[in-house]
Order: sequence, then structure tokens, then C-alpha cells
Amino acid sequence: MSATQDKQLADIKLSEVLIPAEKVAHVQLNNPLEHALLVLMKSGYTAVPVLDSAYKFAGIIGKTAILNEVLGIESFEMDRLSEIRVMDAMASDVPTLTRENNLLDGLNASIDHPFVCLVDADGYFDGILTRRAILKQMKKDIYMNVYKK
Repeated sequence: MSATQDKQLADIKLSEVLIPAEKVAHVQLNNPLEHALLVLMKSGYTAVPVLDSAYKFAGIIGKTAILNEVLGIESFEMDRLSEIRVMDAMASDVPTLTRENNLLDGLNASIDHPFVCLVDADGYFDGILTRRAILKQMKKDIYMNVYKK
């Protein structure tokens, strides 16, 4: 990547490419894992944000974490899905960004995650940045800088 492309990607704020919170499937801390699994299956996502009752970001929950919670010695104990809460299985040590971060920050944060959650200064969930959005923007920039010259 050239210095020119780096500069342009650094100029793009995440507010320009985020998926806003109202369009993102999520679950809440006190939901049972059964509900979280239903949300994941219906949405087709592998993971979704977890919010508290005030809509502040708390972490993410994914299918693998849910299945690990109900994996018994010889079989899946699916009846436990209604007993275990999302807060007991979610990952809370995930990176977050803000609308003011740039696309390069998003690229760095998304290396190990399919999406990164954006929060405001008070911790309220603002939306997500997906790898897809980053790649689309990079493709557009590369096309404009390489093929349009």
C-alpha cells in the first residue's frame, strides 16, 4: 500500500462506513443463551453484540461460545440453553472503536475479528464496522488511485 493510499484511508472516519446500531442484531446481558442462539440462527451471523439494559456495549456472543456452554461429556445438553445467561458466556475483552477513529484503526482492530463494535464516549453502542465495509472501501480507493490514473 502506498503512502498516498495510507493517507486517504486515514482520512476516512468510521462514521462514514459503520452500520448504525438500529440496524444491528443484538442481545442483552440477561437474555438466556436460547434467545441468543435464536437471534444468531435467524440473522445468519456467527456473533452479535451484547448490550446492557441501558444499551451500553458489554461484549459479544457467538455460536461457538454458546455451544461450548452446553457441551457435555457425551452430548450437547441443549436443555441448559434456557438456564444460562448471555453474560455468563459472552466475550467482554474485545476491541471497540469510536466514530472518530479512521479506517486504518478499523483495519487494525478487525484483523482478528469479523466486526468491531463502535461505542460513544459514554459506552453506548453506536454500531459496527465490518471487514466487508473495510474491504469495499479499500477496493474503491485502490480502483480510484490505480486504475483511474
